[in-house]
Amino acid sequence: QLQACGGGLVQAGGSLRLSCAASGRTLSRYAMGWFRQAPGKERELVAVIGWNGGSTYYIDSVKGHFTISRDNAKNMVYLQMNSLKPEDTAVYYCAADTKYYGFVGAYWGQGTQVTVSS
Repeated sequence: QLQACGGGLVQAGGSLRLSCAASGRTLSRYAMGWFRQAPGKERELVAVIGWNGGSTYYIDSVKGHFTISRDNAKNMVYLQMNSLKPEDTAVYYCAADTKYYGFVGAYWGQGTQVTVSS
């Protein structure tokens, strides 16, 4: 099971750090990613990190503002979100996949709400 936490309400320009914890699964075996889904919009992949943290991918809209990281010893994945904008408002989900390239999220956790006020 994957469980995301760390969401909340923040003003534009603020920061949040999302965490994803796993139980019953060793995350070091997987590429990990964060998706988000805003109201009325399709779910989109925001960031992906390879199994050892050596490779990362971001969608253009968050490059330079979001940082994905992982601590395999703690079985945790993080998403540091800086300079948040109202358009970053969404439910954020962490996911795991055996593939980095072609990451679609084979395993999902419950999401955490991020709300950015203007």
